[in-house]
Amino acid sequence: MLEGKKVLLGITGGIAAYKTAFLVRLLIKAGAEVKVILTESAASFVTPLTLATLSKNPVHLDFIKEDEGTVNWDNHVELGLWADLMLIAPATANTLSKMANGVCDNLLMATYLSAKCPVYFAPAMDLDMYRHPTTKTSIEKLESFGNILIPVASGELASGLEGEGRMEEPEKIVELVQKHMRKGLPLEGKNVLITAGPTYEAIDPVRYIGNYSTGLMGVELARKAAALGAEVNLVLGPSSLVINSPFITLHRVTSADEMYKAAIGVYETSDVVIAAAAVADYKPKTTAPEKIKKKSDVLTLELVKNQDILQTLGKSKKSQFLVGFALETENELSNALTKLKKKNLDAIVLNSLKDKGAGFGGVTNKVTFIDKNSSIKSFDVKTKAEVAADIWKEIIDRLHA
Repeated sequence: MLEGKKVLLGITGGIAAYKTAFLVRLLIKAGAEVKVILTESAASFVTPLTLATLSKNPVHLDFIKEDEGTVNWDNHVELGLWADLMLIAPATANTLSKMANGVCDNLLMATYLSAKCPVYFAPAMDLDMYRHPTTKTSIEKLESFGNILIPVASGELASGLEGEGRMEEPEKIVELVQKHMRKGLPLEGKNVLITAGPTYEAIDPVRYIGNYSTGLMGVELARKAAALGAEVNLVLGPSSLVINSPFITLHRVTSADEMYKAAIGVYETSDVVIAAAAVADYKPKTTAPEKIKKKSDVLTLELVKNQDILQTLGKSKKSQFLVGFALETENELSNALTKLKKKNLDAIVLNSLKDKGAGFGGVTNKVTFIDKNSSIKSFDVKTKAEVAADIWKEIIDRLHA
């Protein structure tokens, strides 16, 4: 949700300011570009050098900047217009009152009053200050302006008291901001199931039958679904890819049987299902308990069919929108249409290994999207992230039709 977003972080003078170094790191890790405004008192708790180093941007302290004999004006209007969202954390009782009443006596307040973007604020103060009627009034007033409150946490406070008033932890702040940003997105409230990657079918403890799939296409589909507001279950076969999203529940599996069990476990509660995994069609009839020794020039393996996960999902489909993938090397369109009908799919995504830039192992793909009404739409070679966006657009168009 924060990928590519411009976040303006305002830090005011409370002890909770020490947490903002971690907050900046998390925002950067989530893909945001971060600029920081410090109030004069906040600089007593966390240094501009620390925040500038972490954010990779100069820290803004005051309207006037004196540098090597030159004087520059820090433009609060430009800062306010730059931001996709503004986050004030910690927001002290003093700052809350200023925000609520339009008191403009520092760079942060001037920028807040100039901002056109959503503004989030995370209060932090001692228990009695938080309970004071003026603090409650300030918060209610700010919410009436459309500002978004990040509620305080309870716990030990700097004064030694126990209770409400702690600024929420940085991880929770980022999570709450992202959840709020998802409101009104096309897949808000939808549960999505995606299978991705290869399966490995064990021959013995050290060998397996597998394929060249990396899982990247399915992972990009999961990332895009989360960015569009969905809660995602990603069933991922053996893959080195790392998933970092609070909106993607990762189920790591190895074999086709494990993938089947994981997919069936969440299928009933899923609204959209995309079977992008390259599941092995066959597995060894028996798995040797010990490493098979090289005793002859020929090794014969007896293989048996794996359960067809996609066909099983198609047979038990109720209201789910079910999408399959077809990787073909000949009679591509004909084979894809047959698979679409045979497996009771709503749509199928066709790859041809004859197309340059398509298939396993690379960062690009070239697909054709076919729905159950035989509507066919082909796309050029694109990155798999861009392909995922195209696929989701086609699905969403049909969900809302």
